[in-house]
Amino acid sequence: MTPSRSQTARRRGGPPDSPAPDGTAPLGSAAERYRGQGQRGSLNTRRGYAADLRSFEGFCARHGHQPYPADLATLSDYVAHLADLPRKLATIQRHLAAIQRQHHLRRLASAAGTPALRDVLHGIALALGTKQKQAPAFSVDHLKACVRQLDLGTPAGLRDRLLLLLGFAGAFRRSELVAIDLEHLDLTPEALLIRLGRTKTNQTGAAEEKAVFYGRDALYCPIRAYQDWLGQLGGRRTGPLFVRIARGRAAGHGTPTGRRLSDKSVNALVGRHLGADSTGQRYTAHSFRASFITTAKLAGQSNDFIKNQTKQKTDAILSRYTRLTNVVAYNAAESLGL
Repeated sequence: MTPSRSQTARRRGGPPDSPAPDGTAPLGSAAERYRGQGQRGSLNTRRGYAADLRSFEGFCARHGHQPYPADLATLSDYVAHLADLPRKLATIQRHLAAIQRQHHLRRLASAAGTPALRDVLHGIALALGTKQKQAPAFSVDHLKACVRQLDLGTPAGLRDRLLLLLGFAGAFRRSELVAIDLEHLDLTPEALLIRLGRTKTNQTGAAEEKAVFYGRDALYCPIRAYQDWLGQLGGRRTGPLFVRIARGRAAGHGTPTGRRLSDKSVNALVGRHLGADSTGQRYTAHSFRASFITTAKLAGQSNDFIKNQTKQKTDAILSRYTRLTNVVAYNAAESLGL
């Protein structure tokens, strides 16, 4: 008869497998491998969590705390430290999520969800305010004005024109933009189709597409911008769509490389070309999605049509991106007929 795992462990001098802190039974090695893959999340989430864990572990080292497992006092001290820096409530919550995830991966009990810590977070929320700073939405007129300022006689100008127009028309995240390869694109008589891989809301890599359409004016048409940029790539038909530009001897005479543009570079380019809104808040790559959703809502598009492009799952998530908070400009009271 084949010995059980616990019997094998005892023969080797080790303790039998015990349930995880959440009470679940131990899994086999193959199942654990897939479980770990499922817990890791998207690339950007993993990067953010890794940075948060370095911050937490550094705090523990400086203050003589044990990070794993972290007790209530340690976590309370850490979130208070973050609040005093100060950090936004959403940032503090993300740090706690990273710590809780790490405890779960190590199969350790976590104090992150205890009522006492929730009370601490509630106090921080009252002190800091709970409204999360959001990327502003730009208007189509502003986008067009910024495109007109680009030097389309240079490779950088052609690349950045496509980046701005495609980012807006496709409601792209910056991570999605830099992940586009030329072989992901299919130009049809009606539209340019872009096949997506794994994204923030599509961790399994199920088949998804976005479509962008021809514009009335060639200068602002994302498809013509794509065709113009394609002419700069020396006949290349595979590899990254958005690449870095190698500097030339004279200004504006750089050459496209084969090196993929980073998501940080996308954010920097958006800020450089689009600037800031009337309150001084700078536009970011996240403004692409906020601007697409706001513009589409003002044009009377249904949530289903909008979600077909943004790939968001719920109307509640969609509403968080709609920038219609100006009480004078966007108010049903104006149409009451008084």
